[in-house]
Amino acid sequence: MSNTLIIVEKEADFELYFSSENVLTFEQYVAYQYQHSGEIKDERHTRLRIINLCKSNDYLSIGYYCSLLAEARGHSVIPSVRTLNDLSQRDLTEIELSFIPPLLANKLLKNILPLSQGDTIHFKSFFGKSITSQYAELARKVFQHFPCPIVDITLSFDKVWQVQNIAPISPDTLTDVEDTHFAAALDDFSSKVWRKKRSEKSYRYDLAILVDHDEKLPPSDKKALKKFIAAGKALSIDCELITKDDYHRLPEYDGLFIRTTTAIDHYSYRFAKKADVEGLVVIDDPTSILRCTNKIYLADLFSSNNVKAPKTQLLFINDSTNIDKLEHAFTYPIVLKIPDGAFSIGVEKVKNRSELSAALNRLFTRSSLLIAQEYLYTEFDWRIGILNGKAIFACRYYMVNNHWQIYQHDKNKVASGSFETLPTFEAPKWVLESAIKATNPIGNGFYGVDIKEKNGVGYVIEVNDNPSIDSGVEDLYLGNELYQIIMSEFLNRMEKKRNTTTYKSNHG
Repeated sequence: MSNTLIIVEKEADFELYFSSENVLTFEQYVAYQYQHSGEIKDERHTRLRIINLCKSNDYLSIGYYCSLLAEARGHSVIPSVRTLNDLSQRDLTEIELSFIPPLLANKLLKNILPLSQGDTIHFKSFFGKSITSQYAELARKVFQHFPCPIVDITLSFDKVWQVQNIAPISPDTLTDVEDTHFAAALDDFSSKVWRKKRSEKSYRYDLAILVDHDEKLPPSDKKALKKFIAAGKALSIDCELITKDDYHRLPEYDGLFIRTTTAIDHYSYRFAKKADVEGLVVIDDPTSILRCTNKIYLADLFSSNNVKAPKTQLLFINDSTNIDKLEHAFTYPIVLKIPDGAFSIGVEKVKNRSELSAALNRLFTRSSLLIAQEYLYTEFDWRIGILNGKAIFACRYYMVNNHWQIYQHDKNKVASGSFETLPTFEAPKWVLESAIKATNPIGNGFYGVDIKEKNGVGYVIEVNDNPSIDSGVEDLYLGNELYQIIMSEFLNRMEKKRNTTTYKSNHG
């Protein structure tokens, strides 16, 4: 559970906004730890999030000490000491601004035309929100890298728009109009914590479930998400669906369950990393995402751990011998894959030299390295769900009619083959053993292992860190029990983490 406190220098500083018992002066916050020491001891699962609205954030100012004290107490604070340091030193700010290169800034500001070379623009961001809609996306981007309640952003035009400077602003410098917008942004940023109506039942843990409501092929459909939420509540876990806009709310939770398709260059990986740093229980953990989303890594992992897999060869861009090497090592058809494809995207089957050449040209525009694999025809792929080293579901995913994959993509729709869900004890023993053997070197997370059965031999195709759980598919045999198994694993891990934290706290 997470509570939020707003810290100001003087009580009068907050009179322009709504009153709240969650507002303390800095002096009150200094004494807060001692006044509530018994409460914190009795409710160890309660965490504090601090919003530092002190007027000055200069080095060794009251605002600086507020953030420093919050971090020393293990409270999650915005802005952090690191953010204050970065914004106070131009060279550090410039390093962070590399995350917002001129081309990206220009793209986000494409509708804003400069009057002349060297033009500058100033606008304020309130918790990543701008009064002017044209700056909204850039304000959100800046907030991701410089999480600070109020910043003044300076843009300059030198052939393209670029972020020239970012400076923290005190609330007492705002105009009446800006005050109104800041109060709304503050209320929105914090309302989900202290203004949210708590249900009569008190939950022991908070779990964030990261989703993308616009994703065409999400790992879990809406019915499955509701079943996860119900299973969590039965275990005293309050589950809340969050989106990419809730990045800075992560410290409110005890755990993060990622239910949007993951990738290294995707916000899901950034969420996993931050949640891990904040001490949350995370599935998918960042290490599993890093290892599973790259087929080159998996191919090498299978080879070094004696996991049976199709014959595989690595291809390098600009290697004129690629085709000759493949034709020497493989017989047609050959399967080509980009390293980070998902849902059968970026995978092609070629039947001759001409198709091979064309496919290499296409795929090398997307990646400098490719994977070639022998083609194994099967009517279905096994999908074994592994959680913490144990098989929890087994499915057969059948190929799309008149197609060689379980998914077929065209311009307007995605077709999928049929499926069959079985109890794990009905899956061949060697299939289950292969799945567990393939995931052991990766971690103890939640994985979906794809295996092809050919002539009585099983070949591991890949390990997915973000396996699908859809209502009426993977849960067809176990039903609600499948969701309970996964939520129980979260509960066990959160209990273990709390007990470990409590032990360390009590024993110094």
